[in-house]
Amino acid sequence: MTPARLILASASPRRRDLLLQLGLDHEVDAASVDEGVVGAETPAEHVERLARRKARAVASRRSKGLVLGGDTIVLCDGEILGKPDSPGEAVDMLMRLAGRSHEVVSGLALVDAGAAGRPCWSRVDRTRVEMRPFDRVTAEQYVATREPLDKAGAYGIQGQGGALVTAVEGDYTTVVGLSLSGLVRLLDEAGWSYAFGSRLARARPSEGRS
Repeated sequence: MTPARLILASASPRRRDLLLQLGLDHEVDAASVDEGVVGAETPAEHVERLARRKARAVASRRSKGLVLGGDTIVLCDGEILGKPDSPGEAVDMLMRLAGRSHEVVSGLALVDAGAAGRPCWSRVDRTRVEMRPFDRVTAEQYVATREPLDKAGAYGIQGQGGALVTAVEGDYTTVVGLSLSGLVRLLDEAGWSYAFGSRLARARPSEGRS
């Protein structure tokens, strides 16, 4: 089996940490794409499209390697909550989430940069998160830590923001930003094998979706 070099099309330290949890050595080559919603696409379509765009953008400047793209949003009352533009907006987002549940929707995409046509595989994972009731002062104190300012929905479940969460229904790592179980399933779909403590290797030929 031929080993693969994994390339993460994201500068997110959280996604890097999750890959390291699986023992996957990788390099970072962050993609820069417009993350605006296109037309009437659903939240699932939105994150899957962006994950694919990021992976393809990096793969286009590579001659080999398996490129991983990802995108994660928080969905509340049918509205996408992205990264806050300011501390005030972060507080407002948190107050919308306080005392209720919301959904985290995350897209993953893999592109084989060394294969003919650069085939792409993608998937979407969903997890429901419930937050405890809290007041605006609590939200302001959390935002003052600056932890939530670069995170969708204005909180980081893996950090101090975990103190606001009472329940998670689904894959916890989806909320962090990269579903590990989803990644393993996507690798299998793409024809790559993941074994504990070893590198990725080609298991069988496979064709991605355009």
